[in-house]
Parts: sequence; structure tokens; C-alpha cells
Amino acid sequence: MSWNEVAAGVFVSRFEAADVNVVAIIGPNGLTIVDSGGSPAEAREIVDGVAQRFNVPIVAVINTHAHYDHSFGNSVFAGLGVPIFGHHRIPAHYADFEGPRLAAWQANPAREPDKHWQEVLLTRPTVPIDRPTTLTASGRDIRCMPISRGHTDTDLAVFVPDVRAWMLGDVIEESGPPMFGSGSWPLDWPIALDEVLLELLPGDAIVPGHGQVVDRAFVTRQASTLRSVADAIRGSHEAGHTIDQALHAADLPWPDWMLRSAFEQGFSQLGTVPQDTL
Repeated sequence: MSWNEVAAGVFVSRFEAADVNVVAIIGPNGLTIVDSGGSPAEAREIVDGVAQRFNVPIVAVINTHAHYDHSFGNSVFAGLGVPIFGHHRIPAHYADFEGPRLAAWQANPAREPDKHWQEVLLTRPTVPIDRPTTLTASGRDIRCMPISRGHTDTDLAVFVPDVRAWMLGDVIEESGPPMFGSGSWPLDWPIALDEVLLELLPGDAIVPGHGQVVDRAFVTRQASTLRSVADAIRGSHEAGHTIDQALHAADLPWPDWMLRSAFEQGFSQLGTVPQDTL
């Protein structure tokens, strides 16, 4: 793995397959990993990569959220006795989304041939976080702050205050449009980003879940784009549109398959069972 230093002692490595960012935060007493990879094989690659590059012990792992590509490597770190920190709602998300998806894949791997989940043992964080918490095991303060529901209801902001570096997981994405995936709350996502923006300063380094490091201005633009989606969902719902009609009326920079998920989840939030035009 190659590691790019984005702030003093904060290094980012990107997995090519989904452009997922993994972060190593170096402190005087050890190293904290942010996100454990999308499989045990990726997690072992992370363990080997930090050993070769930094030669310091891993003292903690943080999950930015529950999605498979950020947490399916947890079992490897748990097996090493490393504490795993994550949002307290991750177990509920696993039960509703990642667990059933993993079970379906294990029953028929051909349904997602690009995944390598033979060894995945769904492993929840060993230290659930339900309020702002400062980790100190590495000898360096690292703040973990639950974010209001948006991309999911399991998102954490990870902040290194001495260098003003943030890891925001998939609340922000740079390499493609933000993903309305499992457990998404499209009507609330821009509100969640507005809350995050209150904490960001113009010079902060912000590591998204996927893609290049961004700045506060990028987060502001993405919040505005997500607000356009939320407004379109509400407008179509008020007009009595079906999902197909809503997609036809929408003029948004997302592929239809992704917008369909956003509209379905948004209509559900508004208390309407989504209907398609047959």
C-alpha cells in the first residue's frame, strides 16, 4: 500500500477497486486506523501495509459508518485484540442491511462476483459511540463525533484537532456522486452536512470516504447538490408523482439507478409507499 501524508502524521491510502480511503493516524504511542476495508483480505493488507510503512503498533480502529466497504475487515482487527470504535447504531444497520446482503451473497456468490466475502464474519464495533468522544490511546487526541442521519444513521466524523484534519466517510464523496445506498436518509443528508459545516474551517484537510482530499468549499457545494435532491423528492411527492414520473422530471447529476434509490427512500420517509409506472 502507498500512503500519502495529507496533514502531519495523517496518512491516506486508497484501494483501487472502489477508490475507498483508509487512514492511518500516527501518535507517539501507536497508530489509529480509520476504516477497516471491505473484506478480511483488505484488512490484512492494511495490517501488513502499516507494519511495513510505519512499524508502530495499531492501538485502535474507527469505522466511519456501517457500509461493507468500510467495515467488513473488522474481524481481522478484533482477532488481533485491537478495539474497534463505531457508531452505536451499527449493529441495527447490520441487522437490517449488511447482514442480509452478506447472507444472500454467501448463498449465491454469483450475484456479486466482484466481492470477496468468503471469510467475512460480521463484526460490530467493540466500543459503541453515542456522543462526542476523544480517543487518547495513541498519545494523540482523536475526536469521534456522531453525525445526524444522512448518508446513513451510523456516520461518525473523525477529527484530529492538532492538525485540523477530518475523516468524514461517505457523508462526502469526491470520486463520484454521493451514494444513496442502504440505510440512506436523502431528506436529512443536506441538514447533516450543514451541521458538519459549522465545525469546518477553510484550511481544514477533509478526507472523504472515496476520492481525493477536499476542502470546506467542496463540502458546501456537495451540501447544496444534496439539497437539490431533497427538494426534488419533496416536490415530486407533493405533485403526486410515481417514482418513474419523478425520475423523468428530475434534472440532477446522478444516474437514474441511484436517483431511483433516493426517491424511493425519500418517498418512504414522507410516508408514501413508492409506486412505479408499469
